[in-house]
Amino acid sequence: MANVVVVGSQWGDEGKGKIVDWLSERADVVVRFQGGHNAGHTLVIDGVSYKLSLLPSGVVRPGKLSVIGNGVVFDPHAFVAELARLDVLGVRVTPDCLKIAENTALILSLHRELDGYREDADSNSGTRIGTTRRGIGPAYEDKVGRRAIRVMDLANLDTLPVKIDRLLTHHNALRRGLGHPEVGHDAVMHELTSVADRILPFADRTWKILDERRRAGERILFEGAQGTLLDIDHGTYPFVTSSNTVAGQAASGSGLGPGAIGYVLGITKAYTTRVGEGPFPTEDTGETGQFLGERGHEFGTVTGRKRRCGWFDAVLVRQAVSVNGINGIALTKLDVLDGLDEIKICTGYRLDGEIIDYLPASQGAQARVQPIYETLEGWKGTTRGARSWSELPARAVKYVRYIEELIGAPVALLSTSPEREDTILVTDPFHD
Repeated sequence: MANVVVVGSQWGDEGKGKIVDWLSERADVVVRFQGGHNAGHTLVIDGVSYKLSLLPSGVVRPGKLSVIGNGVVFDPHAFVAELARLDVLGVRVTPDCLKIAENTALILSLHRELDGYREDADSNSGTRIGTTRRGIGPAYEDKVGRRAIRVMDLANLDTLPVKIDRLLTHHNALRRGLGHPEVGHDAVMHELTSVADRILPFADRTWKILDERRRAGERILFEGAQGTLLDIDHGTYPFVTSSNTVAGQAASGSGLGPGAIGYVLGITKAYTTRVGEGPFPTEDTGETGQFLGERGHEFGTVTGRKRRCGWFDAVLVRQAVSVNGINGIALTKLDVLDGLDEIKICTGYRLDGEIIDYLPASQGAQARVQPIYETLEGWKGTTRGARSWSELPARAVKYVRYIEELIGAPVALLSTSPEREDTILVTDPFHD
């Protein structure tokens, strides 16, 4: 039996929501292993849309255990607000169905404020990253700097004041340097104590729970946020998120060993999009990019920001396949390409007169690479709603097969519309 890790193989926004929902129905446990509430996805179940940003997908399905792992940075107030939104939709999340790792670092209002101060300052200097201003980066900085307030600290009011003082020593120095007022100790204490009673019932030793569930033979689904190219180490640095988004993080971000991972499924859009600043070799700012954005409804689930669009970049996805150890991909939004006379695929880059088959790590080189395209004939029929290969136009099948060849990974699932039933299953990631 394979436990499954779902990762985005591009810059995120690949359509993970539908695929994770499709898989979560078969899973016993769903674990969120990195990121914060700066990314999310939409699940549609029985005609009801659930927009999740921090909570794992399992919370909307009865009988599943959901876990927020230690690799996440956790905004307690955003968590309470998300619970309230789900409650309105008839989903009541209780400590019986959701566990939060007790060693998870918290996002506080001072993190959100610092995030915004930096973005504003960087905008003036032309070095803006394009963050969501939700405090993700500053919270991870405090975690690595060993000054973070963690979930377990909310239960010990004797030591919490000392931890707050240590945190403020760092943050108030930063705020003074940026020309902003300091934060008072009492304000942070009130922020934490006001929400502690809502959070602590969910806190637990999740590494132990997950190990017990794994040993009992239960199926575990690991889900992350963002995509491979936003990984702090392997992405388009510095235009990345502040955590590791690759499959290997599923182990350290949940407290299970790497042997617990059986199958890595890479979610891959049939074209390419990205939100925020940074390099994007196949970006099309003309009619094609506008067409893909409009037909694909390319706006962020959490932020509503318009996504930049372009042709499929096989170089980047092939690199993601290697970095993640992807066993198979779930190809999404193929139907967006229906009706085009021709479709381009980036098969390589030209950098300073040399042809290369990888994305260089240097920021300057990333900005200079030029895509090398191969043009395929489009298809006039429709792929939308297809549930078998025989229902797909021949040229659409040819396009999918060529993607497999270029990236070095097979298609395990093919999504042909936002509806969960419109999925062609080739390989079951939860194989028995």
